Amino acid sequence: MAKDKDVKTNAMRILDRNKISYEVNTYECEEFIDGIHIADMLGQSYESSFKTLVAQGKSGGHYVFAIPVHRELDMKKAAKSVGEKSVELLHVKDINNVTGYIRGGCTPLGMKKQYPTVVDSSAEGFERIIISGGRLGSQIILDPRDLVKVVNGKFESIVFCGE
Repeated sequence: MAKDKDVKTNAMRILDRNKISYEVNTYECEEFIDGIHIADMLGQSYESSFKTLVAQGKSGGHYVFAIPVHRELDMKKAAKSVGEKSVELLHVKDINNVTGYIRGGCTPLGMKKQYPTVVDSSAEGFERIIISGGRLGSQIILDPRDLVKVVNGKFESIVFCGE
């Protein structure tokens, strides 16, 4: 069981504390690989594999958005979903300072602060979605409703429609 202890991330401890059922998937990864390549490498669907994006609003507040890996965040919809005039994605160099995570290991769970979180409404169509486990090479597979509950977030359409 010692191996399990090594794998636990802050995100997983939060799920454990909230008695939320989840699965962990690990894979070899030395550096950042985008979500599409990870899904391809692991044979996972793009639609149920979610990436975590962090943005800053005009007001200076930070916001977390979880969207399918093959989609693009609609900045207007994202801003509206959090009551901002506009939002801009954080620069890669600022991710760790704001979230406590590195690029590729960022997850909506267990950031330095619990920022307002919006999960794309497409997640509601799945029993389980895949998110980062909180470090490179780690994934958490869970019910999207449990994710929204534990981060006190909400579902809303925040991606560009169509292909």
